[in-house]
Amino acid sequence: MINVTKSYLPDLDEYNAYLKGIWERVHLTNDGPLVRKLEDQLKEFLDVKYLKFCTNGTIVLQLALKALDIKKEVITTPFSYVATTNALLWEGCTPIFADISPDDYNIDPDKIESLITENTQAIMATHVYGNACRIEQIQAIATKYNLKVIYDAAHTFGARYKGKSILSYGDLSTCSFHATKVFHTGEGGCIVTNDGEMAEKLHHFRSFGHQNDTYFGVGINAKNSELHAAMGLCVLPKVPELITARKERFGFYDSRLDFSKITRPSLLPGMDYNYAYYPVVFESEEILLRVMDALKADEIMPRRYFYPSLNTLDFTFAPGSDTAQPCPVSEDVALRVLCLPLYPDLAEADIDRIASIVNLVVATVPESV
Repeated sequence: MINVTKSYLPDLDEYNAYLKGIWERVHLTNDGPLVRKLEDQLKEFLDVKYLKFCTNGTIVLQLALKALDIKKEVITTPFSYVATTNALLWEGCTPIFADISPDDYNIDPDKIESLITENTQAIMATHVYGNACRIEQIQAIATKYNLKVIYDAAHTFGARYKGKSILSYGDLSTCSFHATKVFHTGEGGCIVTNDGEMAEKLHHFRSFGHQNDTYFGVGINAKNSELHAAMGLCVLPKVPELITARKERFGFYDSRLDFSKITRPSLLPGMDYNYAYYPVVFESEEILLRVMDALKADEIMPRRYFYPSLNTLDFTFAPGSDTAQPCPVSEDVALRVLCLPLYPDLAEADIDRIASIVNLVVATVPESV
């Protein structure tokens, strides 16, 4: 079976060497030496000032909202994984959905300004599939209206925009280190800031609010363990070659798929991409479903990512409303986008097979569909 993704696992002896040290120290969590070592190496790799290694990619979004004291309306994207919206709702915020660009599927800055009210406190945007949002436009709007900017950069590890890590933009940026990501720690995530005082606040918030023998304030348990840090320390040195392998497979798809009836999101100029996903968009949902059925019949498992458009989920409706906030571009794209399998050791022959199935289905679908 070929799944949409496959976790990279490092050499077991290398991982066991880290485990031996953990056993000797009997220090499994609570800001251990491997966690600190990983944070230092991540800051150097990403060239960012402050980074906190945390439990997962969702809790760091919650930490961002808490640290910036965001409690009211947040303008966000409907085209993301549900964790983005869940974090807002879990923290008592109201998500206000701005539609996406039809070119790159990121939040459309031209749709943001009209949604700003006296209750708007922040913009939370997702760099979809690791492709940067229109950062300058978003920041200009935030500056004009004194709003905070939080980036859900879950997909962006190793990607750069205008020579800088995408994680270095915004008031706060977050990343997921889930096992399926370009860089992973099994489970994990991080939050990045350029501000020293904010970094100190996040450090305390991550660990119940502890500050020596007293409390900094209301905190949460967002710490990660030495076991997860060990995985990260093994995987991190391999990231450049993993991205190179992903890029090669990305090229295989590009050269084999028939793009007469398929499109892909465009990359923002200035992007140095990490090839995290391979999304394709069909002319209709009916064609997408036929492609999925044909692939699954050959034990190939793509993924509808992202589906559905988050503004259409009943628990995300604006307070007092029983209907979705309209986002026609996102609602349309979510019905037609499919991520094809992509991972560093996916065989070229398998990509040939996947592309052949997709091309055959698309070519033989009746014009009326």
